Amino acid sequence: MSRTAIVTGAARGIGAASVDALVAQGVNVVAVDVCRDDPAIAYRLGTQAELDHVVDRHGERALGLVGDVRRASDMELAVETAVEHFGSLDIVVAAAGVIAGGVPLWELPADASDAVFDVCYHGTRNLFIAAIPQVLASPEADGRLIAVSSAAGTQGFFHLADYVAAKHAVLGLVRGLAQDLGRKHVTVNAVCPGSTDTAILAASAALYDLEDPTSFATQQPIGRLIKSEEVAAAICFLASPMASAITGVAFPVDGGMSIA
Repeated sequence: MSRTAIVTGAARGIGAASVDALVAQGVNVVAVDVCRDDPAIAYRLGTQAELDHVVDRHGERALGLVGDVRRASDMELAVETAVEHFGSLDIVVAAAGVIAGGVPLWELPADASDAVFDVCYHGTRNLFIAAIPQVLASPEADGRLIAVSSAAGTQGFFHLADYVAAKHAVLGLVRGLAQDLGRKHVTVNAVCPGSTDTAILAASAALYDLEDPTSFATQQPIGRLIKSEEVAAAICFLASPMASAITGVAFPVDGGMSIA
């Protein structure tokens, strides 16, 4: 029986690459994205056209769904859709995220701060809460919950205090759930990407008045930006049977940033 996954933030970046990589491994995917901009966030978010493009290249193996991770009811609908359409839910990838900052914490507008926590932390929590009962009920009995945190989840960055705090919170959630679910044959892990060539990195560059996000490559010993596909490969590994003994970890995909 084929396994089924939900991936949020699926219209572009790491989320879209994760959909592609999971389908390539024979996994059915419900690809979820909010598909609208947020006035509190100073850059364009993924669109319906981008989500459709991701889904269309996979035929019957992928199903698109517009949903907001900040709404528990939307995540419940994503879970129901996965089970009704594909028959089970085995893998959950919380890749939706936004960034705001570029100023000291006390100067960041409250609505931007709220958006960062609501999407990055509460969105991950909403998805996991909705998904866990169905993951536990899967006939595969070998579930995988995977969150996309960040290198900012393990260290601090200048003028990004709320983003850093939200991504640290994601790791706390992962570690706590790993304890709760370990004996139920469900692993819970996070990937922590470094500077990855995505729209959110371009937005990060704008926060620092940088013309080119490739400037961030100097933070990483490999001397280049990370590709979304490289992060997706780590997600697929953590989602695979080979990773059944790995749980509660912050898996760095950061080009060596964490050791630099």
